[in-house]
Amino acid sequence: MQSSAALESSVLVLNKFFTAVHIVNAKRAFALLFKESAEVVSIDNGQYNSYNFSSWLDVSLYKEEYGLSDDDAHEWIKTFSLEIKVPKIIRLLIYDKLPKANIKFNRKNIFARDENRCQYCGKKFPTLELSLDHVIPRSQGGESTWSNIVCACTECNKRKGGLRAHAAGMKLFRKPVKPKHYSILQLKLKSNKYHSWKQFLDNAYWSVPLE
Repeated sequence: MQSSAALESSVLVLNKFFTAVHIVNAKRAFALLFKESAEVVSIDNGQYNSYNFSSWLDVSLYKEEYGLSDDDAHEWIKTFSLEIKVPKIIRLLIYDKLPKANIKFNRKNIFARDENRCQYCGKKFPTLELSLDHVIPRSQGGESTWSNIVCACTECNKRKGGLRAHAAGMKLFRKPVKPKHYSILQLKLKSNKYHSWKQFLDNAYWSVPLE
């Protein structure tokens, strides 16, 4: 992966007590490492190891040179002066607070909740090919809430227009509700790339959504 794209890859953030509290992009993660506000947590052969920025640089290059990489899912940041793996998990050295108990109502979380699937035809689309639709149109008093906003593809949105779904001869793929948990996190965990996150996300943590 190119460095520019790698900087946007996801990194799980733990507090000082190893509780998952956030997800940031790699750019933010490296900033925290460089400022010595965090350390990398790596799971090697079932053991937990911690690295600061300098030691993570050394160990990632060592593993690559001797073919000891744990998987091929790591992205790399490559510049003229260094090459370093993007960590999967970092731990904040001072922060001891717990996750925030709310899920933001925004486009990103709606797309994640609906898994980029049009809620009328049921097909998956890239984000750029989806829009947000009011189940009960705003012209009929529909509000912008979790239970009234869904993803819709261009064709379905056009077909539905300013009508309710049943009036347009359509029906919802599933009823829209407010997510109980951090939807983007749930999507990430379906990928083997983020399998190491699961060890920090047992059932106790699922009662509090990450933000």
